Amino acid sequence: MKIICVGRNYAEHARELNNEVPADPVLFMKPETALILPRQPFFYPDFSKDIHHEIELVVRINRLGKHIEPQFAHRYYNEVALGIDFTARDIQQQLKAKGLPWEKAKAFDGSACVGEWISVEKLGDIQNLNFYLTRNGEIVQSGNTSHMLFSVNHLISYISSFFTLKIGDLIFTGTPSGVGPVNINDTLEGYLEGRKNFSLRIK
Repeated sequence: MKIICVGRNYAEHARELNNEVPADPVLFMKPETALILPRQPFFYPDFSKDIHHEIELVVRINRLGKHIEPQFAHRYYNEVALGIDFTARDIQQQLKAKGLPWEKAKAFDGSACVGEWISVEKLGDIQNLNFYLTRNGEIVQSGNTSHMLFSVNHLISYISSFFTLKIGDLIFTGTPSGVGPVNINDTLEGYLEGRKNFSLRIK
């Protein structure tokens, strides 16, 4: 299982980090060891002092695919969830300044949280879903999938032109604006279409 992440897929988020709005999807990957196990907390790593939350819609691939045409991409998933792409922002800035890869800032152990899987049939239009993240009960990020620069189906098609998609692979589809720091003892909760999808403690 691999975790494929999409960066800068919401224009306002790209702008808030002073990044260019991309012409093509920006891709990076996390290893399986990045995934937080069910009912486990996020343990704040000792190598960073500035861990940020980035809430995203996550798609789980349910069949093998390569060079998938956009019109057939919907056949390759039937469940979605919310997730958090945790980012060591201080480490990322150091790496970016040197023109180096981001893996230490994005792919460390425990850097990916995924909530409850929900059938696409229950949700309806996958490109018109409201979601938000609360930190200690206050909304810190909110978005709608209609604001994606690149739709879920476009992403699946594009990604599959570079990487073979396998059953169980996860695609983190990008985060809206409002990313920010987390602290030890925080509680993060993600809501999809008004329903709580996950709750995560920071330790």
